[in-house]
Amino acid sequence: MSKAAELAALIGSGQAQSNKNLIINGAMNVAQRGTSATDLGSGGTFTYNSQDRWYFLTVGSAAARFTQTVSTDVPDNTDFSTSLKLECTTASGTVGAAHRQQIGQKLEAQNNQALRYGKSTAKSATLSFWVKATKTGKNYAWLYTGDANKFSYISYTINTSNTWEYKTVTFTGDTAASIANDNGEGLSVIWMLYLGSNYTSDSSGSENTWITWNSSNYDQFHGQVNHADSTSNSFLITGTQLEIGDVATPFEHEDFGTTLAKCQRYFFQLTDISSDGAGTFGQRYNNDTAKRTIEIQYPTTMRTSPTLTTTCPNTIDAAYIQPDGSTSVISGVNIAYATYFTAFAASAEL
Repeated sequence: MSKAAELAALIGSGQAQSNKNLIINGAMNVAQRGTSATDLGSGGTFTYNSQDRWYFLTVGSAAARFTQTVSTDVPDNTDFSTSLKLECTTASGTVGAAHRQQIGQKLEAQNNQALRYGKSTAKSATLSFWVKATKTGKNYAWLYTGDANKFSYISYTINTSNTWEYKTVTFTGDTAASIANDNGEGLSVIWMLYLGSNYTSDSSGSENTWITWNSSNYDQFHGQVNHADSTSNSFLITGTQLEIGDVATPFEHEDFGTTLAKCQRYFFQLTDISSDGAGTFGQRYNNDTAKRTIEIQYPTTMRTSPTLTTTCPNTIDAAYIQPDGSTSVISGVNIAYATYFTAFAASAEL
């Protein structure tokens, strides 16, 4: 095939287009919340920590704990400058049957429509990534659809301890169940870290098959290694890309500002605005003799009306906090005698 024909085939498949990567912040270089987070695993819910858009999940009362950092340890001969690093700080060699730990990213449903799930023409998607881990052996990457409550999993092998390795897995599209065209959870992309026997007991499961997630059939992850069995263990990942098609193409690097703007649809943070009350935080005006109203313009329209976290040296009348993600404006924040915040965050994470 000529080079022109190869390019035409790529364009026709969508692989040569920009914004091919369904994952946001796959190069792990945007971290609005900070460069490190400790004691991951202490809660049984999704937690967003350092790198934007990436969550850590613990299910059950798993004893293992991790520290997550923005690391400069990256694969040689690549253009990456950062990775997501997990270091085990509390080991758990004996895993409880119902315990599970994982990292991943939830993708907004309306950004997944080109996959055509639920149609006879559903498309395959290829996940590629660089991984470096102390533990060698079998691991699982998987996709989960929130609307249909279905999952598909594929194993990959870490061959050499503490060495960067490039992995690719291709998931067949789900022809039976669609992804809603809305701002809710579409696909979740997940990497397993730590699993109990409830999730690993079936060695006869079929990889790359879409299955309904329930207690009778989520025991498909047979042989998953335990990345939390020693405090010497670490797990690093970068260059994560999920793209339409059967072939992994080179990672789509984008400028920092573009990635930051994508992340700010889900999380936006301002900190250390003023310590002496003289600084300005948004626009201010008096609405009576005792209070002021501050309007804060978001840098981009958020996915939905966000949850706010604020720090102020005076009492905030919380009843007047009215975030509106669709108009990108917060209006009516009343602060008794205060003229500034020291911290402000708006979260519209999935």
